[in-house]
Amino acid sequence: MRTIAIVNQKGGCGKTTISINLASALADAGRRILLVDMDPQSHCAVGLAVPEEQIEQSIYDVLISTSRNEPMKLTEVLWQISDRLELAPASLDLSAFEQQMVGITERESCLKDVLNEIKNDYDYTVIDCPPAVGLLTFNALRAADEVIVPVETGYFALHGLSRQLETLSVLCRRHSRQVDVRVLASMYDIRTKMAREILAELRSHFDDKMFKTIVSFNTKIKEASSFGQPIGEYDSASKGHTDFRDLAEEVLGSKTREQRHEFVNTLADQLELISATADELLQAAEPPITTAPAPQTDQPDPGIPADEFTTDEAASTVLLRESEVVAEKPEIEASETPKPLDTAAKLSEYYGVNQMKDAVVFVTLYPRADSVHIAGDFNNWQPEQTPMLKVGDSGVWQTEMNLSPGRYRYRLVVDGRWQQDPYNELTELNPFGGFNSIVEVK
Repeated sequence: MRTIAIVNQKGGCGKTTISINLASALADAGRRILLVDMDPQSHCAVGLAVPEEQIEQSIYDVLISTSRNEPMKLTEVLWQISDRLELAPASLDLSAFEQQMVGITERESCLKDVLNEIKNDYDYTVIDCPPAVGLLTFNALRAADEVIVPVETGYFALHGLSRQLETLSVLCRRHSRQVDVRVLASMYDIRTKMAREILAELRSHFDDKMFKTIVSFNTKIKEASSFGQPIGEYDSASKGHTDFRDLAEEVLGSKTREQRHEFVNTLADQLELISATADELLQAAEPPITTAPAPQTDQPDPGIPADEFTTDEAASTVLLRESEVVAEKPEIEASETPKPLDTAAKLSEYYGVNQMKDAVVFVTLYPRADSVHIAGDFNNWQPEQTPMLKVGDSGVWQTEMNLSPGRYRYRLVVDGRWQQDPYNELTELNPFGGFNSIVEVK
C-alpha cells in the first residue's frame, strides 16, 4: 500500500478538493483506495455527501483508542463511497487530539500504526491534512511514503512553499526517514501574468520534482463539491475531470522512493533561492498607484493576484475587464440593499468571495433557497442588514461590499439557517462548535 499525504500549512490551496478527486480518480483507475480525513473541519465528508449528523465515530476515535486501552479497528468507522473508495471521516473532536495525547509515547505514530493494520486491504491511502503544523499533520507525515504539496499559482505562493518544504525537511531529519515530495500547481489561471510567472519559477526550481499535470480550478469542480460528488462523477467531460485523471496517471506511473529519495535531503539548498524569487515576483506584482484608466490589453492587469479568480479556463479576458468595472461602481455599505451588478450573469460563474479593487464580491449557489443573507464582523452579525441578490433563475446569489483592509469572519444565513460558505475553504472554529468563513481584504 502506498500512502500519500496532501500537505500545505497554507489554507485555501485546495487540499481537500485535491484529496477527494485524486482518490476518486485512482479508484476509477481500478485501485482500492482509502481516503483519510485528518482535518477537524471534516470537509471530505461534506465533499462526498456523507451526512455529518450520521457520523457517530471518526478517525479520532480510532487514533486515541489504544491510549485509552480500548483498541478500535479502522473498519468500524469507514464509509463506503464507491466500489473501490472508502472514507475514514474526521470530526470536530480531532481539534482536541493534541491535548488528549499529551504524555503519550510515540503519539506521532498513531496513524501509522492504524494504517499498518489494513495495509493489505488497499492499494493507496490518501490523507487530507489540516492547514496547520501540529500533531495531526506530523501523524500524517510519519505515516506517508509520499507527500504532495499543492501550490496555488497566486500571491504569496512561493513564500508558503518555502515554509512548507522547510517543515518537511525538519520532519525527515527528526525521524531519519525518507519521504518522496512532489509539488502540484493548483488553482491555475493561464490568463494572468502572475500565474504564468509563478508556474515558470516552480518548474525552473523543481524540474522533475513537480507534477507535469496542472490543476485548474474551474466552476465545475466547485459545483461538484457543492453537490457532494467527485468531479468525475459530476461531469466526466469537464476540464477538471481531465486534470485529475492525468494526475492519477502520473501518481500511478511515478518513480519509487529509492529512485527519488534525494529530494527532501536537498530541500534546504533550494529555500533561499525560492524565497528570493518570491520576493522579486511579489514586488513586481504590486499594482502602481495611478488614477488613470486601466489600459485595455489582451491580458488581465498583472497587479491582480491570480488566486482572486476561480474560473473556467474558457472564460474570456473580456470578462475580467468587465468585472473590474463592478469595483468602480459607487460604494455601498453593508446595511444597504444590494444593487444588481452590470455583469451579474457573468460574475455568477465565480462562486466564493473575490476582491476586485475596492469591492469585495460574494457569490454562492443555492438553487432551492428563498433567501440568502450574510452576517459577519462587518455588519455586527446582523444578517437582515446584508441580503444577497438572486441572479435570474440559476440559483446564484450575490452581493458586493466595500470593506476596509483586514480579516473578517462571516457566515451565510440560508432560509434562516446559519452555515459556513461552502465555496470558501478558509475557515476557523467558532465558540459554538461550528465554523466561520474568513475573508482577508488586502
